[in-house]
Amino acid sequence: MLLTLDVGNSHIHAGVFDHDELILQFRYTTASAHGSSDQIGIFLRQALSENALDPNKITGVAIASVVPAINYSLRSAILKYFDLEPFFLQPGVKTGLKMQVATPKEVGADRIAGCIAAVELFANKDILVIDLGTATVFDVVRKDKTYLSGAILPGVRISLEALSSNAAQLSSVSIVKPMMAIGKDTDTNLQSGIYYGHLGALKELKSVMIQELKTDPSNVITVATGGFSQLFNVPGLFDAIVPDLVLQGIKMAFDKNK
Repeated sequence: MLLTLDVGNSHIHAGVFDHDELILQFRYTTASAHGSSDQIGIFLRQALSENALDPNKITGVAIASVVPAINYSLRSAILKYFDLEPFFLQPGVKTGLKMQVATPKEVGADRIAGCIAAVELFANKDILVIDLGTATVFDVVRKDKTYLSGAILPGVRISLEALSSNAAQLSSVSIVKPMMAIGKDTDTNLQSGIYYGHLGALKELKSVMIQELKTDPSNVITVATGGFSQLFNVPGLFDAIVPDLVLQGIKMAFDKNK
């Protein structure tokens, strides 16, 4: 079995693959992972055991991390508690993508993983991958697997936190799809602005990027992933939502480099 770890700024999204089947997913706060390698290793083994999986049956560990500060602790935890050398998705490994960007080393490993999976799942199509997590990230991949990069904007939660922490009379509210754009009080005003403002940004960026590709829009597949993807699942915006896209891409990268 393969343990995959998508290490983001807010959470570590873990998945266990039995051959090609994703049989388990769980999460761990990234802030907690800044502790000792023992803390990480014990949590991973306990999480597997609590889900009726024998940690000793893990034969490989693959990691995509955008938090370099904890990579040493992660590696140490895997070495000590699984007796395995983890595979890190990083510059220099095989991805199957042709990087057409100014600084390939700066592209986040999670972005690469998502694109690896997308081009395998939607072959021979130009693809727009939208990851709605801590940040909302757009990535464009041509049907010949040329990676063009894309755009980054503050995620939904970050936008709300920025407002509530910098405006004395604005408090934090739950992030939901409002019934109406015209709010009736401060809370619903905030919810409307955050939701419809982000939805408008998604639509505009998608439209402009497809125009820049100079291709028939019907030939472009828009794939969404990330924690907020279902919130913005409105007609015509996404062609597919694949919640475990990054985990799948990490596994594919591991397989390519075995």
